[in-house]
Amino acid sequence: MSEQSPGDGPALEIDPALWQCFAGAKTDAEYYQAWLRLQSVFIGDVEQSVLVLREGDQNRFVPAAFWPEDVPNVARLSKIIERAIKEECGLVAPSEGADSAYLVAFPLAVDGRIQAVVAMVLSARSSLELQMSMGRLQWGGGWIELLHQRQGKHDVESTQHRLAAATELLASVLSEKHCDSAAMKCVTELSTLLSCDRVSIGFLHRHYMKVMALSHSAEFGKKMNLIRCIGNVMDEAMDQCHEVVYPVPDYRESVLTRAHEELSRQHGGDNILTIPLYLDGECYAAVTLERPHGMPFTEEEARYCQSVVSLVGPALEEKRLNDRWLPRKVMDSGWQQLTRLFGAYYLGRKLVLLTIIAMVVFLSLYEGEYYLSSDSVLESYIQRMVTAPNAGFIESANVRAGDLVEKDDLLATLDDKDLRLERMKWLSQRSQLKKQYQEARASRDRAKMNVIDAQIDQADAQINLVEQNLTRSRITAPFSGLVVSGDLSQMLGGAVQQGELLFELAPLDAYRLIIYVDERRIDDVVDAQRGVLVLSSLPDERFPFEVNKITPVSSVREGGNFFRVEARLDEISERLRPGMEGIGKIYIDDRLLISIWTRNLVEWWQLLLWEWWP
Repeated sequence: MSEQSPGDGPALEIDPALWQCFAGAKTDAEYYQAWLRLQSVFIGDVEQSVLVLREGDQNRFVPAAFWPEDVPNVARLSKIIERAIKEECGLVAPSEGADSAYLVAFPLAVDGRIQAVVAMVLSARSSLELQMSMGRLQWGGGWIELLHQRQGKHDVESTQHRLAAATELLASVLSEKHCDSAAMKCVTELSTLLSCDRVSIGFLHRHYMKVMALSHSAEFGKKMNLIRCIGNVMDEAMDQCHEVVYPVPDYRESVLTRAHEELSRQHGGDNILTIPLYLDGECYAAVTLERPHGMPFTEEEARYCQSVVSLVGPALEEKRLNDRWLPRKVMDSGWQQLTRLFGAYYLGRKLVLLTIIAMVVFLSLYEGEYYLSSDSVLESYIQRMVTAPNAGFIESANVRAGDLVEKDDLLATLDDKDLRLERMKWLSQRSQLKKQYQEARASRDRAKMNVIDAQIDQADAQINLVEQNLTRSRITAPFSGLVVSGDLSQMLGGAVQQGELLFELAPLDAYRLIIYVDERRIDDVVDAQRGVLVLSSLPDERFPFEVNKITPVSSVREGGNFFRVEARLDEISERLRPGMEGIGKIYIDDRLLISIWTRNLVEWWQLLLWEWWP
């Protein structure tokens, strides 16, 4: 046998009717059958052949065509088909019980994925003839690959077209301000897009579907029987939690269609599709599409309708919720929360409610200690002011604010040069007066002696005054304590006037606690009440105190009106300093915990009622 190309030999003897049948195939099934018949005749000496196709996106392959058509049993080809799918290459194996018979399988891939496998039982007298048959089989497989590529391209174009149509529908729905007009536009465009006689949409209202819009009908008040039937159809689909196609096609499971049958019988919709819409697992709307006789809904059309209404449904639901009156929104929101609280699921909310109830019962029965908390500040019991004894200039400053001093410690000194010069002046003048007194005494001038004696006394007084001023120029601490204020280190050489404040001193063994009590709580405070102080600088220590004075004068602090309450600490710590701030809690009495925690709210509510009650 001479070498032949795939087009040689049997291809020239093929009946032209086979080519016409192949070229004139109208459906995929006719195309596959005509191709397999043509391929079997083209290869020649084929006893049996089969074409299997991948089913959807699954890994399952199902027979699509047989040759001869009256011999559908392909059991002996199943193993080699499975091997070809697994190994993804053409296979040849000898057939059991025949010397020249072979099993041939060849996978057909589209975009790198096997979409079909053709298998044959053929006779070959040599390996060259077997190779020619495999070559012709590979060459003929291009027609199947071409069909799948065309189908893929058609599917992509169809998907793009439908996606564009769905996007335009969504845009037109979103362009409307209110739900009524948006729903009317939606059903009208759906009717045109899907070639339907009538499209209606309804929303859930009190556990039943209420029809909101009907295509090509602005007002449907007079069509009460039709609206009732459509509502029943939507309820039927909602109750079954699945879309309903009437009449039920072969590719669908059996469902209840009594309401659909009644709508079709009374109002002429021979083909009906109802799609319930869900949001967060709950049905909120349904769409019903009706077509005339001879235009049933295919599975692909049902999926497309499902995707389109699922796209525009949430937008319509959002508009419907926004169009409600404010009281209606409040009622619906409250009812929804109550349903979730007392209905099924939402275990977390129920646990929270039970916890709140248990806390309220506990707080209503259990009493606790009621403490009045207020801002507090520590002050010295006494505070001594140290002033300039006379006018002068600051010579030195030994302490400043914050220093601890002992009694008679030197605080500061004033320049005493002028005082020393004045002392020397009066001492010299006194010496001269004494000399004059001796001379007057020697001359026995008693009148002059009296005058000079008075002048000497005056000089002695001036000297004593100057010496006292010299002593006071050294400013010392009157007692042991803390320098609260005053810093003369930046005023060395500066002038001060007599009586000018230089330092403030406070003792460290006597304090009083000032508690600023809100005017709303001042009535709770009485003398001799006990409390505890915690300072910001000493948060780990507790200082007990006792209230000893309530001043009748209020002051404004931080936007509120507060009364000044004085208290005495039980113990004085060495770590305490004047000006420390903290929180003081005054024990009032024992009360119910709910009364303690809700007192502010109750009083605020009482004042509000008093203000607005006529």
